[in-house]
Amino acid sequence: MATLMDQETQLFLGRGEVPEYLSLHLANRHGLIAGATGTGKSVSLQLLAEGFSRVGVPVFMADVKGDLAGLSQPGSPNPKINERLELLGLEALSFRGNPVCFWDLAGEHGHPVRTTISDMGPLLLGRLLELNDTQQGVLNLTFKLADDEGLLLLDLKDLRAMLAYVAENASDLTSTYGNVSKASVGAIQRQLLSLEQQGGDHFFGEPALDLADLIRTNRQGHGYINILAADQLIHRPRLYATFLLWLLSELFEQLPEVGDLPQPKLVFFFDEAHLLFNDAPKALVDKVEQVVRLIRSKGVGVYFVTQSPSDVPDTVLAQLGNRIQHALRAFTPRDQKAVRVAAETFRPNPKLNTAQAIQELAVGEALVSTLEGRGTPTPVQRIFICPPGSRIGPVTAEERQAVIRLSGLHGHYEQSIDRESAYEILQGKAVTRETEAAAAGNGSPKGRTQDKVPAKPPTPQRDTVVTALAKSVARSIGSNLGRQIVRGILGSLFKGR
Repeated sequence: MATLMDQETQLFLGRGEVPEYLSLHLANRHGLIAGATGTGKSVSLQLLAEGFSRVGVPVFMADVKGDLAGLSQPGSPNPKINERLELLGLEALSFRGNPVCFWDLAGEHGHPVRTTISDMGPLLLGRLLELNDTQQGVLNLTFKLADDEGLLLLDLKDLRAMLAYVAENASDLTSTYGNVSKASVGAIQRQLLSLEQQGGDHFFGEPALDLADLIRTNRQGHGYINILAADQLIHRPRLYATFLLWLLSELFEQLPEVGDLPQPKLVFFFDEAHLLFNDAPKALVDKVEQVVRLIRSKGVGVYFVTQSPSDVPDTVLAQLGNRIQHALRAFTPRDQKAVRVAAETFRPNPKLNTAQAIQELAVGEALVSTLEGRGTPTPVQRIFICPPGSRIGPVTAEERQAVIRLSGLHGHYEQSIDRESAYEILQGKAVTRETEAAAAGNGSPKGRTQDKVPAKPPTPQRDTVVTALAKSVARSIGSNLGRQIVRGILGSLFKGR
């Protein structure tokens, strides 16, 4: 009889002719969950997430449809689950919730998620703004000038002020930084306005997300499942993909090398993975492939969740060793090709016609191949996926708020901080110039004008949020000492490879 108990070295996935397990020491070799809509991808994702959590591995995922929030609540028996347990040869299922931390870029359905303009970097920000090559060059110049002048770019108003400064002093900057097109500056400003209207002003600012808050365990040693509310964010696919790319790159840059561990330090699920690669330039896809290949040595496993393996570039697909393939439908020639591609990604099983089986799978049934031994894939097996012990479905607003209050982070990220940065400094310089000009016109002594520059009114939270401020100072020091223009997505790769 199969057992549902999480073992020290593997997670139970389901059963076909034999039980199927995922080896924890190979879970950082990444994976793929694929299948048509309604075939059971979310349940497989939920099963893996709570399995990792129960052995002490934190998880990050985006909740695109709003139904993954049920991971925080215990499930309950029903006829379908009882039928599945019988198929699996299981006597019972342990129904319980998991430690969950909700996040939301807008701060409405979870703790706010923020980063600074400086940490995002010009390359990824340029993709978010859909800039052409000329506009990207102006943005790169703006970041470089801010570094040289020691001006912090924390939020959108800092970047707007810096762009205005670049446009105003374009002729003076030409000899040092190259030609600056005011038309390009205007185009970037318009894109920033559009980004602000989509909620970008909530995303950029401080306190910025501390990655350590994503890699936590509770008192029982269970890993926190970090769930990003993305049901609204998914309607802004470029912002959604850019945020997840930024987060993946930050993990790559900040986490130390640890080699192969008995189990991962963090597992990152990338739902609706095709949005990551839509319209992405080849250079960016190449760098994503490098990160996926190298981040496993940081102890991070990356799992892509999408409808078809063909949604993921071959160079990335080749890095995904653990596969769960739900049903695909082949109604058109394109669909038939997708089925063939999916079948060819598995190690063959002489007892199974993989391409035919993919089209015959029932809901909750899947073809599975995982890594074993020294990292070789097992022959593909047809199995019934085990149901999770947490709730399959959404939570109520009251349940969500209760989880947010008990997450251990409540109150830390909720209040934004606005400290002195590029906007305030440039504004102060402008006031100083106006005051000096007025003093010169009135014949006043020029040296006294500095005393008339108004100081920025203190922000009520500035002296109270000590931890966030200390972190911000550390980030700014790092920026001035050398991160410069190649920050953000894959910055260390651009610098060192």
